Amino acid sequence: MSRRIPTLAVATLLAGLPAQEAVADLDWSARAAAAQDALVTCFWNPDSRLFRTAHPADPSAKHWHYWWQAHAIDALVDGYERSRDESYLTRARDLWQGVQERNSAVTNDYYDDMLWMALALQRLRAHGADEQLARDVRTLWNDVHNGWNDAQGGGIAWRKQQLDYKNAPANAPAVILGARLFRADGNDADLEFAQQVHDWMDAHLVDSKTGFVWDGMNRQGDGRIDRGWAFTYNQGLWIGANVELFRATGEDRYLEAARRTFAATRQRLANDDGVLTEHGGGDGALFKGVLVRYLGKLAAADPESRDAVRAFLLAQAESLWKLRERAAGDSPALLSRDWRQPSRGPTELSAQLSGVMLLEQVTRLGR
Repeated sequence: MSRRIPTLAVATLLAGLPAQEAVADLDWSARAAAAQDALVTCFWNPDSRLFRTAHPADPSAKHWHYWWQAHAIDALVDGYERSRDESYLTRARDLWQGVQERNSAVTNDYYDDMLWMALALQRLRAHGADEQLARDVRTLWNDVHNGWNDAQGGGIAWRKQQLDYKNAPANAPAVILGARLFRADGNDADLEFAQQVHDWMDAHLVDSKTGFVWDGMNRQGDGRIDRGWAFTYNQGLWIGANVELFRATGEDRYLEAARRTFAATRQRLANDDGVLTEHGGGDGALFKGVLVRYLGKLAAADPESRDAVRAFLLAQAESLWKLRERAAGDSPALLSRDWRQPSRGPTELSAQLSGVMLLEQVTRLGR
């Protein structure tokens, strides 16, 4: 099912203008920098070395969200890769120290949380010879292996207190990390585990007809699959998992799986203007950011998908930035959790991070 994307820049792109020129004309780099500046100005707490969970801050809020902070590290690495400004890396390392102090450990009780953090730390470590970061990634990765068990035929559990509940956010990131570790270190066991997890997820949580990804199975102890939970980040994670296995093995079947899931995502989760309709708050406000991150990976790896992904990401970014431009005066570039509607009330860190990740991915299209 095709989607109508009426915005001028995307229409021009689809008419034949080279994608890099279309992206550069809109100066998405400056917009990404503005959103990153707002992330620091409005959310960074230098005392705790963590990002606050909302702006304006709620003094009574007790949650700090380990996995949100992991995505903040990822976003800061995005900023560095765009600008080569070392302050992004310095803040990311400070943030990791703040996380460990607040968490009192490297690991935690949620396997998906640990995978988000390991993925972010591996990217951070790639920009400096910090062997402690490499050890931290391995500590997290080794702990994640303990989440694999025979309940539901295999798969990695969501958390240590619920070992028989298996879901996409605890399995697809393991495929991504295992494939990346294999490419970085050459350890065959990392790739073998990634493929094992992939095959389990493909058999249990992916619609064989469409490539659409379901959230999980046995959440309530009844063995049922949550087919009604249609979340953007599950689609993005499966796309990313297949892209990384393609990069590790060169097998085209993985790219084909990623293409199918991208097509299903556009059909089921976007409106007629091609803009994603998911608009939840809290954890849900981060989901679209995960999707666009791994769509960027698909565009980089697959020439066949590149133009369609570019157009899709530009549609999201143009819609989101028009909402931001409605803000009065020189206010910080705070971003809405709904990429079709303006913000109402405080801006959550999760929403800001998703918007930052979107703008950074669109900026990459021109590089």
